[in-house]
Amino acid sequence: MITHPVLSDEVIGRVQRRLVDRGQSPDPQALAQALRAESSMLMSDAEMLGLIRELQRELVGAGPLADLLADPSTTDVVVNSPTDVRVDRGAGWEPAPVRFADEAAVQRLARRLATAAGRRLDDAHPHVDARLADGTRLHAVLAPVAASGTCLSLRVLRPVRHDLAALVDAGSLPGATLPAVTAMLRARLAFLVSGGTGSGKTTLLSALLTAVPAHERVVTVEDAEELRPPHPHVVRLVARQANVEGAGTISMRDLVRQALRMRPDRLVVGEVRGAEVVDLLAAMNTGHEGGAGTVHANTAADVPARLEALAALGGIERAALHSQLAGAVRVVLHVRRRGAQRELAEIALLGRGSDGWVSAQPAVIAGRPQEPGAARLAALLAERGEPCPW
Repeated sequence: MITHPVLSDEVIGRVQRRLVDRGQSPDPQALAQALRAESSMLMSDAEMLGLIRELQRELVGAGPLADLLADPSTTDVVVNSPTDVRVDRGAGWEPAPVRFADEAAVQRLARRLATAAGRRLDDAHPHVDARLADGTRLHAVLAPVAASGTCLSLRVLRPVRHDLAALVDAGSLPGATLPAVTAMLRARLAFLVSGGTGSGKTTLLSALLTAVPAHERVVTVEDAEELRPPHPHVVRLVARQANVEGAGTISMRDLVRQALRMRPDRLVVGEVRGAEVVDLLAAMNTGHEGGAGTVHANTAADVPARLEALAALGGIERAALHSQLAGAVRVVLHVRRRGAQRELAEIALLGRGSDGWVSAQPAVIAGRPQEPGAARLAALLAERGEPCPW
């Protein structure tokens, strides 16, 4: 009976680091070279082949999480401990029937996924935030930084292709919200979609872009590619993180500046989360009407304060931000999630008060027009030749 050598966690870890440092994918040839370099074991060709197959199982794919990630309804998967794996299929967290053998198995999976993303995850770099080849967002923290053990968070980013009709059927555009947003698009009013994580911001934005006239050129800028609206003239730009040497970063702010040189009729930022807000607002103040973006906020009223915090990252003071914002963004569409239901809960107008600060005034709440914001929105649309939507 032939006994094959057993791979230790230490050897697997060294092979992973070698592949990442050299920018190699875990194909059989690269694995064989790394194994010979990192292991002092003497082995036959048959033993080498067996070890390569074992390494591929360790270094390729999502292992026990693969079936969860392949489920079309899955949005997020987290590993809190070897015996605590949870999945969100659109209705909140629920326990998953997946268990790992031990803490070392969770660490191996975390390192494997980091390697697949071209990133390093070890004692010297105990956390990673990366994007896998299929667009899935990976975040991992190793113990002892994660005091309860290695933690994994995977967010599945499937390109959304909903249109407005599909959102109406799903109950996401109640009452007057549908005629209001279609009038807003025709009038080329710049807008932001706000909401919490998983509330449906990107889904709504993608659906709105499908309703943009076919003759207009849409340029999207995203941190992770999600927007793929079935529009005949879309250019998609995606940011890039640094490689293992710390080089090659292409930031959202860089891409917003590049997009402005591409003659966009609509400039769209998939998620405003940093200093790129400065360039986006500047663009909207220089003739680029009809632009859009998404932003994390608890309510529509919180959006100005949220943009203040982001603009501070770009070195813009509060007064300057409000001056830019007052002329750039006209409408906030706030989406909310209740269980599995996502809906456009509020349409608000941004306006500058006598004190100089921009605030949000509700125009439509839960599908019903609210005064005086509704009258202001109707007047704004009328200025651009659009009839009152209610």
